Amino acid sequence: MEILILNGEPDALSAFDGYVHDLAERLTAIDHEVRLVALRDLDLKGCSGCFGCWVKTPGECAKRDDSATVCSSMLASDLVVLASPMVMGFTTALLKRVADQMIPLVHPYIVIDDGEMHHRARYDRYPLMGLVLGAGPDTDAEDLEITETMWSRTARNLKSTLVFTAVTDRSAEEVAHALAAAA
Repeated sequence: MEILILNGEPDALSAFDGYVHDLAERLTAIDHEVRLVALRDLDLKGCSGCFGCWVKTPGECAKRDDSATVCSSMLASDLVVLASPMVMGFTTALLKRVADQMIPLVHPYIVIDDGEMHHRARYDRYPLMGLVLGAGPDTDAEDLEITETMWSRTARNLKSTLVFTAVTDRSAEEVAHALAAAA
């Protein structure tokens, strides 16, 4: 299975960053092809709502940053793992920024899906999604529930399904096996 891990940790020396690297190694050890992307190393300008990705450069951000690489890597994957420590009750701004820049992956046209309005798919195939969270001392059960719900909705809007959520209180080995089983 092709797995893309989007690491939203801004600090390369953090324990969470080490956990994500360990997770990637363990997924590789059980015969998955893993691409680990540290979002802190990318040029991500952020979505300004210009709609250029739908009008001027269909399917690609008009700002010409690294979001096009992230989007193409995502589409080439079977599973995208969104990894982030919890900061003030939610994932980091890095992870949110890259998610906002995934809007070119869908059309601007709206369809009714299960009684809700959603954008129409641009592509025939989208990867499944998983979520790995690093809970801090101030993270509570409500923070985790809200975060999982928000990312589940984001996955749905991106024509995907959030199939897995884990917190780093579980070992990287256990999470790797559970991720592989969920996908």
